[in-house]
Amino acid sequence: MLPAGEPAYRAEQVYRAIYHDKVERLVEISTLPERLRTELAGSAEVGLPDLSARYESVDGTRRYLLSLADGRTVETVLMPEPDRDTVCISSQVGCPVDCKFCMTALMGLERSLTAGEIVGQVLFVARENSLLVESRRLNIVMMGMGEPLLNLANVLKATRILCDPKGAGISERRITVSTSGIIPKIAELGKADVRPKLAISLNASTEEMRQQLMPITRKWHLKDLMEACRAYPLRQWETLTFEYVLLRGVNDTDSDARRVVKLLANLNCKVNLIALNPGPGIPYETPDAGRVASFQAIVRRSLPCFIRKPRGLDIYAACGQLKRNSA
Repeated sequence: MLPAGEPAYRAEQVYRAIYHDKVERLVEISTLPERLRTELAGSAEVGLPDLSARYESVDGTRRYLLSLADGRTVETVLMPEPDRDTVCISSQVGCPVDCKFCMTALMGLERSLTAGEIVGQVLFVARENSLLVESRRLNIVMMGMGEPLLNLANVLKATRILCDPKGAGISERRITVSTSGIIPKIAELGKADVRPKLAISLNASTEEMRQQLMPITRKWHLKDLMEACRAYPLRQWETLTFEYVLLRGVNDTDSDARRVVKLLANLNCKVNLIALNPGPGIPYETPDAGRVASFQAIVRRSLPCFIRKPRGLDIYAACGQLKRNSA
């Protein structure tokens, strides 16, 4: 990228300007001499995604449809809170996993994202909303479009950039990756020097039910997934997260809750419950609040268990709803 003959430290200046200072154009890199800025601007660009559409919820959630260099689009969601901001980013265009309660699954897989395209979503949202890591907590969740562990090399490269103090400067404690349960990749993730926290999308209390809801479990079985979780090398400050989407009359009974407790016995973990976020093409219904509360009460006798508050339902920005809708 840099012209021949430039000192090596110029590359670090460009890197810091893009990832730490979040410049939009190379000509804005004030640490470079004007001559070099002009030359770079004429031959290269930062390459952030372009905005195709933006939707804002009544609860303040913002859903961005971002256009990539090849014309494909992904969705990224910002969820502001009084004390922090959370950005939900995509790792693939579409998703190959085919979970039956997820709208993204209806797209299939178009392609995986590069590390630059993964980080670019964070930089775009941070710039658009003046998010400064130094002054406010910023959480990153890789729970948007795609199965991150099927694009693990780029996910880990993106994580290194996001965590680098000379890059985006976000703590590993503030980045979470969610997987449907790609067992060999879970082991590979655990060996990485810099890695996000791990969340497992569980969604069923039996092998048979998980196969119906998440066909990927026909290859990666529930028993083996639990063994992989027990073998996962948690850091001192870390716990596993298990996500469980509750579907009315399908996986939301008290018996299901008791089986979940048994499945997760002796694991250092917590459970996040998600009442189904509905959408067109999804053949399931959302359980009522009383059923969700009953499920939680049983699980939390043995494990920390939380009900995740839905965000952006009115703009199709909630968990499982990302499918490039025009709402």
